[in-house]
Amino acid sequence: MRDLQGSGWIREARVSAEMLDAVRCLNSRFLDLAANQPRHPPSGGWDSAVQAGISADVSAQVAPLSAAQKAAAAKCPYALFDLRFRDDGHWRARIAGGVTWSVADAAPVNADTLEFVRLALFFAWHVASAGKVAAQLLLGMHEGTLDAFRAAPLDSLPSLAATEAIHLAARWNDCPVFWCALADAAARPNAAGLRKIQLYGLQLAAAARLT
Repeated sequence: MRDLQGSGWIREARVSAEMLDAVRCLNSRFLDLAANQPRHPPSGGWDSAVQAGISADVSAQVAPLSAAQKAAAAKCPYALFDLRFRDDGHWRARIAGGVTWSVADAAPVNADTLEFVRLALFFAWHVASAGKVAAQLLLGMHEGTLDAFRAAPLDSLPSLAATEAIHLAARWNDCPVFWCALADAAARPNAAGLRKIQLYGLQLAAAARLT
């Protein structure tokens, strides 16, 4: 996908410069989280301290990158993280389905992960108001999820973060080719090559819209 094509879709989606800056900032924080994920279970086993749902493969790709390289990789016109945004049934139940959830339902996650998820949910709530295409492009959001976020009271987001942090994952967790290519391009002094891989993510996002 050429740069012109990617830019055209972004304009069509009415994604503001502020939204792009915000998603890139979140991406940078997410890559730091991914780089710091343990690749082996803690002594008490995974159940003793639930980690963010970032695959070991993604973590292994990101961990060797320097701070500058991670910052370069983060400059994608879409989120590199996911919170089950395509699962509209999950979000309808959480927000509008009348199911009672409490902080007691939350699995333990570290403070950095919880803070990131709070920010990500506030961003998702904001993007949902911008329209369908922007939400699909930036976050891969299903229309049903979009409707649920639009209906969510702002003051419900902090408690949602407590229960949803366990679902934080890398976007396209099941596409190791993308993550390998992104990390490899970010590690090389080739801005054009990195941009090409970042635009490949737009192709993945576009394909997801058709499913």
